[in-house]
Amino acid sequence: MNTILNFMKRHYKIILVVVFISVTLFAFKLNASKASDPEKDKLLLELLTFVIEKGHYSPATIDDDFSKGIYKDYIEALDPSKRFFLQADINEFSKYETQLDDQLLNKDLTFFSLTYDRLMKRMEESKVIYKDVFSRPFDYSIDESFNVDYEKAPYAATVAELKERWRKQIKLSTLSSLTDRIKTQESVGKATDESAKTTVDPAEKAKIEKSSENNTPKTFAELEKETRESAKKSLDEYFGFMNDLDRNDWFSVYINSITARFDPHTNYFAAEEKERFDVSISGILEGIGARLQKKNDLTEISELISGGPAWRGKQLEAGDLIMKVGQGNGEAVDVVGMRLDDVVKKIKGPKGSEVRLTVKKVDGTIKVISIVRDIVEIEETYAKSSIVNKNGLKYGVIYLPKFYINFENKDGRDAGKDIAIEVDRLKQAGVNGIVLDVRDDGGGSLSTVVDIAGLFIEQGPIVQIKSAGRKKEVLYDRDKKIEWDGPLVIMVNSFSASASEILAAAIQDYKRGIIIGSKQTYGKGTVQNVIDLNQFVRSSSVGDLGAIKTTTQKFYRINGGSTQLEGVRSDIVMPDRYAYLKMGERDIDNAMPWDKIDPADYNVWSNNANFNQAIANSKNRISANPQFQLIEDNAKWIDSRSEENVYSLNIDKFKTAQNQIEEQAKKYKPIVNYKNNLLFTSLPNEIEAMKKDLTLKQKRESWHEALSKDIYVEEALNVLDDLQAKAISKKNIPVKLKKDKLAKS
Repeated sequence: MNTILNFMKRHYKIILVVVFISVTLFAFKLNASKASDPEKDKLLLELLTFVIEKGHYSPATIDDDFSKGIYKDYIEALDPSKRFFLQADINEFSKYETQLDDQLLNKDLTFFSLTYDRLMKRMEESKVIYKDVFSRPFDYSIDESFNVDYEKAPYAATVAELKERWRKQIKLSTLSSLTDRIKTQESVGKATDESAKTTVDPAEKAKIEKSSENNTPKTFAELEKETRESAKKSLDEYFGFMNDLDRNDWFSVYINSITARFDPHTNYFAAEEKERFDVSISGILEGIGARLQKKNDLTEISELISGGPAWRGKQLEAGDLIMKVGQGNGEAVDVVGMRLDDVVKKIKGPKGSEVRLTVKKVDGTIKVISIVRDIVEIEETYAKSSIVNKNGLKYGVIYLPKFYINFENKDGRDAGKDIAIEVDRLKQAGVNGIVLDVRDDGGGSLSTVVDIAGLFIEQGPIVQIKSAGRKKEVLYDRDKKIEWDGPLVIMVNSFSASASEILAAAIQDYKRGIIIGSKQTYGKGTVQNVIDLNQFVRSSSVGDLGAIKTTTQKFYRINGGSTQLEGVRSDIVMPDRYAYLKMGERDIDNAMPWDKIDPADYNVWSNNANFNQAIANSKNRISANPQFQLIEDNAKWIDSRSEENVYSLNIDKFKTAQNQIEEQAKKYKPIVNYKNNLLFTSLPNEIEAMKKDLTLKQKRESWHEALSKDIYVEEALNVLDDLQAKAISKKNIPVKLKKDKLAKS
């Protein structure tokens, strides 16, 4: 979940001053010859503990209960499926369950070292176990079962018991794949038979015949062997990834088990993670513009980022394998077998510098490709908009994936500026209403929320901020200009969090627009600051210490209520397939509590005479809509299925159970196949850009197709229809609310 970052620099500086004055009392001065991983780890523990205790909004007491929480989170993180550790290991570890608070304060690494060494040992043993399991065919006629509820499962008491757990886990995985292969083969054969009996389209008949030729029926033994080999390859790749993790990576897991005890959003970023976080919040990086993935010992190009230097050069392609990396005229370094993060470090670099990649092309040829690095904008990060005609009116849909900002460059792109541009373009196109979609938007920059909300109101408070021991501060939109005064709908779901919730809450409190979506949003009402730890250590040669993201403030709606745990409740609730699953802040252990403060003074939007009627109309449509009824029924079914954890490993019983599930699932197929018969198109500026950028064209066509299948967007547009009659005819004159009325809102 992306964090809200506090843009109020004076609060950041207060924390830094306090920390800096105190941290100099124990600042290390290490040189390269004395630096070692344990010393760096001790330094990290000391810095983290101090920074969090001094900077956190409500620091936890470091005591035995705190220790128990660390222990539980950490052990679960190391072995979530309980397939590495034995009960004897847990018995040994548990002696430290109430000692971790003392070890933290004393910078004692005994528990971490013990668990790390043991995990490495057990993982090596597990490689032998799983390879042995795959060495012989499975007998799927045996009547046995496996329970996938790992949380309630005990740890294996013996090595033999652990082997049995591995066997059943792998057998269940292969059984699922095997039945899929059998079904695919049967369906191809059936399609071939049917095409021979009936008159079908020649092209379709040729396709079926070709499929049949390429898929000569295989015996059960052949399919079983194929499935085992495929599953083994997947596990080999998994362990290859695990082998890439070093001691520092596992220490980060331990540290984050500590930070999570303060609250779920306080955590540690190692150097690489901090860099990835910066890219995610800004949407920009300096490099070649390619996404990489590990493929056994090789690094594969998985995608080229549209507009980036690799994409512009047209020499590098998805599927190419990187063999060597050279800097400018320097000697190329062999990267086969190298960790993915280390390969990425070698390829990334400052704008204007050259990198030479020796790649194995998809046709097997070897080629050296020179690329000059540049600023790369990750298009998927940014806001985008579309136009749709409905009932003789034109509407705009803006999708905002996150509240992005570039903190290093005030002139760079940010969500506030981009949404303003999209709104202006939609106005120029003559739209009669706007849907702003922040579904699945996990948050981002707080300053951009104020800017975006300000586009739709004349002026006034947007959000209230409270720091520990300080008076509340109210953040205002002070620009009297209203970019859009027409009908407005904000779309949310249960994964809309943080900044999304501030925006939705402000629009709702002003009654400026209608909030439509899941019953409530995620429920994250806290503000985090990212603090670079390297600034606190003098002449340290232990390398990059990373950063700490810690909760420093809580934010509140302008009506005084917190969104923490409660989220924002939609004005119009639409059935959601995952409505009954526990996925919100309220379902996370150690989440901060809900509370409220005094409301701010604000003016409710006056042009909403048909506001309540639009809500009522929508609720009536939803309750009478068979598709929404089906989604609600599906949600209840998914919830009931989540409680089923025992699977038969007998192929006949497994098939019977799966057939029953598939028969039930057929009932819900119309949800996926739904079409709203609306045509979504790009704005003129984007149509021009797509002529030169086929990747962008493909992405937009895919998005528009998704919108044409989205019943939620369709209902949001219906609401815009209902808001039309009176919304356009009146002037937007704010009405002053009395403070006692606000307290009840």
